[in-house]
Amino acid sequence: MLFKMFITFFKIGAFTFGGGYAMLPIIQEEVVNKKNWIDDDEFMDALAVAQGSPGPVAVNTSIYIGYKLKGFPGALTSALGTILPSFIVILIIATFFYQFRDYPIVDKIFLGIRPAVVALILSAVYKLIKKSKFGYKRLMISLATVLTIVFLGISPIYLVIAGGVGAIVYNKVNS
Repeated sequence: MLFKMFITFFKIGAFTFGGGYAMLPIIQEEVVNKKNWIDDDEFMDALAVAQGSPGPVAVNTSIYIGYKLKGFPGALTSALGTILPSFIVILIIATFFYQFRDYPIVDKIFLGIRPAVVALILSAVYKLIKKSKFGYKRLMISLATVLTIVFLGISPIYLVIAGGVGAIVYNKVNS
């Protein structure tokens, strides 16, 4: 199982451009839909923990899933699988890119990749909204949070903390 986990997260890390948020729909497809290692609710929990933890969201998500499946060895295996492809690619790029950095074709390649990355991120957001069982009230809270971050410049960490405290208060009052 550890080897399967490593290979799964290595493939995700190797074939996803755009960072953690672009990896999320691919992680979800692999571990929820294809391999049935966790269900949608557990994936949502993984994202919540990954967002609230320091570090890259894809790595945090893979650590959470690995730990859930196989404890510490699973977390380590999943993290290495996710990180190694990027490390290898960055090492190769750092070694060879310097000599090609001024080529116009290199700039055009990266300009072409950007829209695909945006599409992957929007796809992840759409899938999360669809599967999160949002009611009207939660959707309004989410939209208010996005607007607060974008227009008021408040750090998301403060809003995460406020959401956690609000949930505790709300559940104490209603229990």
